[in-house]
Amino acid sequence: MNKSELIAKIAENAELTKAEAGRALKSFEEAVTEAMKNGDKISIVGFGSFETSVRAARTGRNPQTGQEIQIAEATVPKFKAGKTLKDSVN
Repeated sequence: MNKSELIAKIAENAELTKAEAGRALKSFEEAVTEAMKNGDKISIVGFGSFETSVRAARTGRNPQTGQEIQIAEATVPKFKAGKTLKDSVN
């Protein structure tokens, strides 16, 4: 399912126009992104939680040359599925 299909499904289920559903999805994306930028955790009971994690700096290898390179520390987004979502998928 791509973004336009998701918007169509939201519009159908919530009895909204596709434009309204698109704005709602965009608003959700912006709210989650902003909260994660600030280091906050977003929990949606039954669905899951969004948070950030710090990946430590490490040594890697350039696959073309085999030369060792330093990979910098990075903050990465994480999603953990909630129990209800896990149960509905299984």
